[in-house]
Amino acid sequence: MKRTVVLDVVGLTRSLIGEHTPNLRALLPGSVDIKTVTPAVTCAVQSTYLTGRMPSDHGIVGNGWYFRDMAEVLFWRQSNRLVQAEKIWQSARRRDPSFTCANSFWWYNMATDVDWAVTPRPVYCSDGLKLPDCYSIPPELRNKYNREFGQFPLFQFWGPATSIASSEWIGKAAMDIEATFRPTLHLIYLPHLDYILQKEGPRGNIAKDLKEIDDLCGRLIRFFRERGCRIVVLSEYGITRVHRPIHPNRILRREGCLALKVDLNREYLDPGRCRAFAVADHQVAHIYVKDSGDVPAMKTLFEKVPGVERVLDGNGKKACGLDHARTGELVLIADSESWFTYYFWEDDSRAPDYARTVNIHAKPGYDPVELFMDPALLFPPLKVGWTLLKKILGFRYLMEVIPLDATLVKGSHGRVTDRDDEGPIFMTTEPRLIEASSLTACEVFGLLSSHVFTD
Repeated sequence: MKRTVVLDVVGLTRSLIGEHTPNLRALLPGSVDIKTVTPAVTCAVQSTYLTGRMPSDHGIVGNGWYFRDMAEVLFWRQSNRLVQAEKIWQSARRRDPSFTCANSFWWYNMATDVDWAVTPRPVYCSDGLKLPDCYSIPPELRNKYNREFGQFPLFQFWGPATSIASSEWIGKAAMDIEATFRPTLHLIYLPHLDYILQKEGPRGNIAKDLKEIDDLCGRLIRFFRERGCRIVVLSEYGITRVHRPIHPNRILRREGCLALKVDLNREYLDPGRCRAFAVADHQVAHIYVKDSGDVPAMKTLFEKVPGVERVLDGNGKKACGLDHARTGELVLIADSESWFTYYFWEDDSRAPDYARTVNIHAKPGYDPVELFMDPALLFPPLKVGWTLLKKILGFRYLMEVIPLDATLVKGSHGRVTDRDDEGPIFMTTEPRLIEASSLTACEVFGLLSSHVFTD
């Protein structure tokens, strides 16, 4: 077996590789474009890469979905048992029982059977505090890395303060795992580009960020190559420029389909009572419809909405490899310049208490506006400082610094891009292993396996 390292540089595309990315540019001779899946979002794409199966088979139909038996929308679950297909490390162990695998921050990295794992996992205290931390297998790695590298920088991983710091921390942990355990296959997640591209768009002021991620990749590539590893650099999707947010839940509300629960004069979605509601996930939205007889009318409704490119019914979902019990009765695909919000309120004064906070587990949909500090705040540092003081003093608090202006978002993903150079890419130090001019997302599984098992 040949030890192999996979760097998942999220959001990287051929169109972004240039003067600011010399280390990544050096790998272009061993590159091929990837034809990604629908939805082109982290959890679905990673699961396809690691199983060689479509979402209709592995069951990961987005970053979150409606759990029908619980009547709840849940995003960013972490159990690997949600992936309903054999994973690459399980397949590899059947071929060679001495095979080992490390997972450094790829998703579904808890309740997993990899040999070594590190993943973000805050400490949720009973008084409402959320403390930055991580989870590891074995557990002692968590304490070691928090001691040697500092606490995992959760608030630089996601939110208005996102920066290269979280990817740097992941890189340090990954190098320690290599130095200590020497896994056969090592999966490493580097998210920095993903977030800055959603904030600024691919044509925004991102030169500094491209250089930062390229410098980190250069250090990792040199470190692992010196230790005899093969290197794969890949991405999950491309992020394209958007300017039009679409609010499918507000459309359904006006049609009388939403059910809302009002607490303390704030509105909350009540999914179990809705005739129909949307789970928004970037440029894809699942429409869950209680009565199958309403589906044709819902399809007609959304086909008329500006910015909705396609409405997938049963046949459409099957054609996209998305026909699974977790999928909505309909799936909306935005056009290249649009994306879907989760917003369901009409009056911002009645928005739920989590709306202006970074709260990825409470919101019934993905919210990229969490990357922005509310521009209406006159003195943002003072607002943050006062809120942190309340935290230190032991008072309950809400860090309400997130705006409710979806037009701030400049980049999105989820649909298959119109141009190959704006979609995901696969690059390798072993170009002879690439046998085709393009690669489907399902074929990534086999190509990664061949890196391990081909001399």
